[in-house]
Amino acid sequence: MSVNIENMSFEEAMKRLDEITEELSREGVSLDRSLALYEEGVKLARVCNEKLEDTERKIKMLQISQSGEVSEKDFIPNEND
Repeated sequence: MSVNIENMSFEEAMKRLDEITEELSREGVSLDRSLALYEEGVKLARVCNEKLEDTERKIKMLQISQSGEVSEKDFIPNEND
């Protein structure tokens, strides 16, 4: 059964990345198989990164003014660093 990487959930993609890491760490994996696993891993990592970025864009932070008024603002990672 072939699964389209683009349609995987974040959790499925991370699980598959773990499986790839385990397989690559075993002895006796052929060069061709290693290359195929590496390429799949790169695609999975890209998809995971895109999903995380999409999620960050959706997160809103609540901000309370001194007068007690509540407003939303976009989440910006590391804004105060």
